[in-house]
Order: sequence, then structure tokens, then C-alpha cells
Amino acid sequence: MVRTIAIITGSRAEYGLLQPLMTAVREDPRTDLALIVTGMHLDPRFGATVTTIAADGFDIAAQVAFPLAGDSPMAVARAMGVGLPGIAEVLERIKPAILVILGDRYEMLCAAQAALLTNVPIAHIHGGESSEGAMDEAIRHAISKLSHLHFTAAEPYRNRVIQMGEDPARVWNVGALGLETIRTLQPMSRQALEESLQFVLGEHYFLITIHPETLSQDLFLHQVAELLDAFAAFPDYKLLFTGVNADPGHVAIDQMITCFCDKYPQRTLQVQSLGQLRYLSAMHYCSAVVGNSSSGILEAPAMKVPTVNVGRRQQGRLRAKSVLDCDGAGDSIVKTLEKALSPDFKAMVQRASHPFGDGHCVEKIMDVLTTQHWDNLLVKRFYDL
Repeated sequence: MVRTIAIITGSRAEYGLLQPLMTAVREDPRTDLALIVTGMHLDPRFGATVTTIAADGFDIAAQVAFPLAGDSPMAVARAMGVGLPGIAEVLERIKPAILVILGDRYEMLCAAQAALLTNVPIAHIHGGESSEGAMDEAIRHAISKLSHLHFTAAEPYRNRVIQMGEDPARVWNVGALGLETIRTLQPMSRQALEESLQFVLGEHYFLITIHPETLSQDLFLHQVAELLDAFAAFPDYKLLFTGVNADPGHVAIDQMITCFCDKYPQRTLQVQSLGQLRYLSAMHYCSAVVGNSSSGILEAPAMKVPTVNVGRRQQGRLRAKSVLDCDGAGDSIVKTLEKALSPDFKAMVQRASHPFGDGHCVEKIMDVLTTQHWDNLLVKRFYDL
């Protein structure tokens, strides 16, 4: 019997991670892919990346809007109030065997709630992690408790999910999904990347992504200003900024970056959505990944690229030795960037290992999705340690 596997995606970063799994589900004769597209993908302010998904050849089973009329907590709450019944209606119509959810965004919390209400089992990817500077921390753990199968990125994360009362027989350490793409990546040439961007990156540049710290927004805006000022200490380095995600507080950060880029047009470029190939190609050639994106923690170490992680958003995650942490003070950022660029540190980065698997994540997930017996999967017993 063919199983219908629903996969939901709401952001460009998440789509890039899910793409190899989506391809595997689509091509396996034992499964049918039902792709649900929502969130930032449908919003022109964030690149309307639903067009990218269609251009990549994926059939979209449903689109569910999260009409975000601002970046305040109330605006997000109202968008969730629209998105939750929208996803529930789609699940009721599709009736998938399981819904695959990755990560910790508020759109994914709505998806998990909708699945709960429509009796659709959930497979959760990247549970058990910690990011203490953002509301994602609470959302991620809430989704884990609503889920029935768990695919974690490292053994400590698997143990943490079990510690939350999940049955060990339903929790698998498969590694980080992003490493699947990196393992088979054929990066664009520097010339092709620059032609695509219509911008000369040169030999030395930073790849920068800054997302809101949703638990300390006012303090973090000061840290963003300090980070932008710190780049003055590296005048020979170009600056490639990727888009801010749709968390509360994103508008102010986006405006700060836009004003900065307008002030220094010869050395800066701001791109709302690079797409997976351009993003990883840019990471491949950059001097360092800078900011507070989880890609600096998960993907950059596998690419043998230094990471300068700023602030508290990613506090609590496992780290490779190639990741350098600093607070938001300007002098701390400058010193940390200088260390990341030093010959000794760059040599160490090439040798450093990371704790997130071997890049064969998809086959491990597919083995479970295609062979697991799902009788009474909705019934969960709390596992006591």
C-alpha cells in the first residue's frame, strides 16, 4: 500500500533542508508526496519563494497563507489564527498517513496543532535542540510532545527527546538534514555566483544572516548596530547579507541592514532569498559565516568554514570547534572576527569534526517512513526514565 507523506514548508531555509527528503518521498514507489506550502513562501516581502519550489519541479498539494500584517507579537498571533484552520482543512482533505514537520517556527506549531486535531501522526525533524535566545526553544519542545516519530540531529538531542517522555523506540538519531545536501553539493563557480548576484564578491567576504532574538528584542537591536559598526574594521571584506526571517522584530532589523547597505553600496549586497544552491555556494567561498543563523552552527562546520555566532539566539546548541561565540559588543565582535580569519584558526577549521552525522540522513528517515508499522501510532504512552 502506498503511503501519502505530507511535508510542510514555510521558509526558504527550511525548504532547502527538506528538499532532498521531498525528492526521495516523491521518487520512492512506496510513497506519495503531498507538499504543503505556507508562511514566508507566499509573501512577496520574503521573496515569494513558492515560485522557486514550483520551478524546482515539485507539485504543490496546497498553499496556506499566514497573512502577517506587521512584526508584532499580536500580528503573529493573528496570522496563526488564520493558518491553523487553513492547515487543518488541508489535512482533512488530503488525509496523509503522516505529516513531516521540521524545526521550530510558529507556522510549524500551527501545523502540529492541526495534525493533532485531525488525527494525523507527526514525524518531527530536529527536535531536542536548544536555542535559548528565541521563542523557537519552547515551540520546538512543544512540537516534540505533539509528535509520534522523532528524527534528531545528534545523540544528545535524541536523549533529550527521550527525557521529555518520548518512547526510545520512536526516536532516531539520523544526523542533521542539511548535511545531506552538502554531501552531494556541486557548488557554483565563483564567477557563476557573482554573475547570478550581479555583484563582485572578490576573494574575501562575509556571509551574514541576522534573525531577531525574540526574547530580548530591544537589547538585540543594539547588538545589530554594534555588529554593523564592527565591519568598519575589515574594509577589504565584502558583505553579503541574506534576508531576515518573519519573527517578531524583523522589520527593524531589515531596515537597519537596508540603510547600512545603502550607505556602503560598493561593498555590500542584501538578498532576500539566495536559494539553497547560491546560499551554500556563497558559504563555500566565504571567509566566515557571521550572525545568528542555525546554518552557522549546523552547515558551516561541515563546509569547513569558520562561524562567528553573535548573541544568544543559538545559545544551547551543540557546537563544533569551528564556531566562535561572542556577545553583541563591538570590540568583542571585532576580536572574534580577527580570530576567525587568523591562519591558525582557519587551519584548525579544516581539521575540526562536527557532531551532526555523516550526511546520509535521508535514507535513514526514508527507512522509517517506508517500513515502520504504524498500527496505533497515534497512541502515545509517557516514557518514564
